[in-house]
Amino acid sequence: MNEFSWKDVTNALSLANLILGLFSIFCSFCKRCHSASWMLLISFLLDMAVGAITRHLSLCSKSGVELNDFAIFTTFGLASALLLGVDGPLNGFLAVIYVLAATFRLCFYSTDAQLTYRGLPCRYASCVLASTSLLTKGNTFILSCMASLMVLFMMDQSYYPHDEILESENWKKLVYMGGAIMLLSSPFSLTAFYCLLWSLSYIFFPDALWGKAVRLRLQGQGN
Repeated sequence: MNEFSWKDVTNALSLANLILGLFSIFCSFCKRCHSASWMLLISFLLDMAVGAITRHLSLCSKSGVELNDFAIFTTFGLASALLLGVDGPLNGFLAVIYVLAATFRLCFYSTDAQLTYRGLPCRYASCVLASTSLLTKGNTFILSCMASLMVLFMMDQSYYPHDEILESENWKKLVYMGGAIMLLSSPFSLTAFYCLLWSLSYIFFPDALWGKAVRLRLQGQGN
């Protein structure tokens, strides 16, 4: 496929991500948190595919970047926050804080280092909330606790390595493939538990587990 065709593919995936986010919002308003969470987990995998194709083929277009950013905000910001519910003032306030944290993370926490993120990427925070919602059947207290923790990680200025799931070591590709297969064929609770462990491993062990390829690349550039 030529460059133009691959740009179409990445834009289509970003658009699919956006549509899933909108449907997740609709499901949250209809009190169907199970379906809303499931769509966010699918978007979690789609976003990684978009990043992998874009980096591998060095694709960069203003319209593609803007579409992807809007999809990330809608899906991993707004749709994820609505998992908390807006029935009460406290939940509504926390949902607003979560959206603001995701917005600041996307707009202001950029970094010149091409191999790291500053602040937890929104998709991992969203994956934690969606998995927790599925495992706890939408328990608002537990979700509020997890959302508060994710806000702190997104606003933290610590550096996280580019995960590069589909371009790095084989075991990372297997982790991704395992998540995709489980989303399609495994029980909901098992899939949610798998995705939760995956996200927490990146959050709490970013360098020890997920930063190996980044360190090797930095060493190679230094030499």
